Amino acid sequence: MDTSLLTVGLPLALAVIMFGLGLSLTVDDFRRIGRQPKPVVVALAAQLVLLPLLCFGLVVALDLDPLLAVGMMLLAASPGGTTANLFSHLFRGDVALNVTLTAVNSVIAVASLPLVVNLAIGYFDPSGAGDIGLQFGKSLQVFAIVLVPVAIGMAVRRSAPGFAAKADKPVRIASAVVLALVVVGALLAEREDIGDYLADVGLVTTLFCVGSLLLGYVVPRAAGVGARQAMSSAFEVGIHNSTLAITVAVSVLDSEKLAVPAAVYGVIMFPLGFAAGLALRHLVVEEPEQQEAPAAPLP
Repeated sequence: MDTSLLTVGLPLALAVIMFGLGLSLTVDDFRRIGRQPKPVVVALAAQLVLLPLLCFGLVVALDLDPLLAVGMMLLAASPGGTTANLFSHLFRGDVALNVTLTAVNSVIAVASLPLVVNLAIGYFDPSGAGDIGLQFGKSLQVFAIVLVPVAIGMAVRRSAPGFAAKADKPVRIASAVVLALVVVGALLAEREDIGDYLADVGLVTTLFCVGSLLLGYVVPRAAGVGARQAMSSAFEVGIHNSTLAITVAVSVLDSEKLAVPAAVYGVIMFPLGFAAGLALRHLVVEEPEQQEAPAAPLP
């Protein structure tokens, strides 16, 4: 596969996904933290602190190749995305909480993602990787590809709510198609070594996805958060924006191998997320109905 196509196409693909995310957001999604802080704070703590620690433990325990280990840490530092929102909607989670967490995480990731990646590079010290650190200039690229499309989407929703409402479903469908194409493209870019990579990261990505989903549910429940909101947290913590991780790896850090864990994860997260939803749905049904955080209406 032509790597220049990936380098140009990936940011455009991610822009479509992040623009679609922006169409679903309002400023009120950020204000909801003040109104209902506990579920948001607990989920953020799980995602920003516990999840990188879980990923680090897995890659060390399984003695992963240093560059693939950095790729796993990049994946762990990537926020949840629209797929988490879709899973939450499908299995009756608190979708408004997912939207809030996705919005906040997308902002925080501008700082947390370069921090985690640089710490991982310093620890694992991958040889032959070249200059893959996220220095200030590259961090600005992360800012541009994450927040600018989201801000444009939010501006469109505010200024043209009718158009935003009509465009929401087509953009969601386009985002799902784009995600599939990105994963396939990243795997094809490394097709000569894909068998070895699946052997190398298939187990760790599966364990990471299962562990993320469990962590995202168990930690909020232990903190006294309701089952529906804990389910939403499970999807937000357990279903990552693999497109962002792949884009940063290929377009910003110029390493196709670094994108392999996110590409493999992008395949296995769907059946594992669906299985988790089926399992957690019974727990949600057994708990008395709780009031969902109010969804942000179109202005």
